[in-house]
Amino acid sequence: MKKIGVLLSGRGSNFKAIYNAIRTGKIRNAFISQVISNNSEAPGLLFARQEGINALYVNPADFHDRQAYDESIVNILKQSEVDVVCLAGYMRILSSDFVEAFKDRILNIHPSLLPSFPGLNAQKQALEYGKESMKFILKRLSSFWKTDLW
Repeated sequence: MKKIGVLLSGRGSNFKAIYNAIRTGKIRNAFISQVISNNSEAPGLLFARQEGINALYVNPADFHDRQAYDESIVNILKQSEVDVVCLAGYMRILSSDFVEAFKDRILNIHPSLLPSFPGLNAQKQALEYGKESMKFILKRLSSFWKTDLW
């Protein structure tokens, strides 16, 4: 059984979709063991708590820099023994140390396609601009997801 750690900043719609996919069996052999938010009022954090999932607010203002904040998040996720980290609308830039701590085990679901199409509705922005295709980096995660969860 794979443990998923979710980082979110807002409504949690992507987190809820993952949670529901696990509940209905569309994603197998996995559960969400930890949810963390940088926003104390994130509805996704409240939803996680209501569903009995360990959910924490970690205030970025309590740390002297991004590196220290990320170290704290890494420690929490490692204590939870997560196998994969899902950035589900997480609106912070991760430090290289964070990425290295979970190398090849991070899935980013983000509402924007940075740097060209920031903010919400990025896919719509891209299509309206005339983009016919968008690239997604899945190669390193594909064997993990296909083999263990689908």
